[in-house]
Amino acid sequence: MHRFRAALSDSPPLWWSLLYFFSLLCGYYVLRPVRDAMGASGDAATVFPRWLLAWAEGAGFALGEYTLQILFTGTFVAMLVLQPVYGGLVARFPRRVFLPVVYLVFIACLVGFYWLFHTGVSGRGGAFFIWTAVFNLFAVTVFWSFMADVFDNQHAKLVYGYIGAGGTIGALVGPLITQVLVGRLGIANLLLVSAGFLAVCLLCILRLRPWAMRRERLHGEANGEQAMGGSVLAGLKLVWQRPLLRALAVTLFFGVGVGTLLYNEQAAIVKQFYPSPEAGTRYYATVDWAVNGLTLLIQLLLTRWLLRRYGVAPALLGPAVAILLGYCMLAASPLPVLVAIVQVITRAGEFSLAKPGRETLYTRVDRESRYKAKAVIDTVVYRGGDLTFVWLHKLVAVLGSSMVFATGIFVALGMTAGAWQVVRAQRELPDERNKPDEA
Repeated sequence: MHRFRAALSDSPPLWWSLLYFFSLLCGYYVLRPVRDAMGASGDAATVFPRWLLAWAEGAGFALGEYTLQILFTGTFVAMLVLQPVYGGLVARFPRRVFLPVVYLVFIACLVGFYWLFHTGVSGRGGAFFIWTAVFNLFAVTVFWSFMADVFDNQHAKLVYGYIGAGGTIGALVGPLITQVLVGRLGIANLLLVSAGFLAVCLLCILRLRPWAMRRERLHGEANGEQAMGGSVLAGLKLVWQRPLLRALAVTLFFGVGVGTLLYNEQAAIVKQFYPSPEAGTRYYATVDWAVNGLTLLIQLLLTRWLLRRYGVAPALLGPAVAILLGYCMLAASPLPVLVAIVQVITRAGEFSLAKPGRETLYTRVDRESRYKAKAVIDTVVYRGGDLTFVWLHKLVAVLGSSMVFATGIFVALGMTAGAWQVVRAQRELPDERNKPDEA
């Protein structure tokens, strides 16, 4: 607590950053259990529109057997379509315009889904699943890109653990709100609760803008209050050309793979034991609460110390090795309770260590890499991994859970190799401690 108070006094924008991330993840985690319950739903009529169900029936196959595969494919297609839109928004409009616009669009979408859920339109479940995945990746990506504008590398090592903890508290409160209110308010009204938290995010963006401008002046960087310019597809080129960005993309691709394989096994369990939307929603809310409770402990007790003393290497390699060991245990004994335990450890390690470690690296790159390339990695590469491994799971699952987890061992090895390449490549980045402005 003493270090936390010292960090707050040394960094006034930390207050608003904490509130921002708390509100963002609280709003998302109000929605996540609803989204996961839709993905695990055994009622295809809730998830898919009637015309698609009729077409599948005429083609002679049950759409409900491919629910997650179809939803993940739709999410990837949505990412491919929206990525150039986001790139054009970032290139043509200054930060003071495109940041609020992103969140205003998300708020408007939530109001639209409120109407869809109230009216019971067919296909609302699938549309909501895809939209929530898009919302999560773009909103969180924009947040961390903005944080890299507000804080330099040395400050990021000091405060990112605390900011992450603020988000984790929001991620704990969100499922609790869902657990308590879903039976009283219904699913539709929960969407308006989430919209309220996004409105708080808009306020935080306005309050943090002066600090981002101050940081840019101190380090002689391009003014983020002016349009960035460049190609809307520049992010793809940067990821291909720069070793660090390529390594980050590889790490995230395989990291998504280990999570997707676990997610699909968990979804099969939920579909069997929690068939109703309300019961499934409560189950996922409980798992989220466990994940975020462990994440919070690590963020408060370990993340800041590791980043300051040892840099990003243990933050990236530690979770990768833990996931590899978890998959080895699952391959030997694929018990349902062990699947849940490894799921909690996997997500907690990602949120508390790997994610803050990766995000500090973006404070040491140019703004085009920070906003455009990062968005490509966090959206297209992320959902490309989802798409690849959700179909891989469908193919391997017919051979049993042990084969799924044996496959996961090789995926975890790919993630570990990517993390090692990131550690090597980041050594070539400039260190802001050597800049005269930091003296």
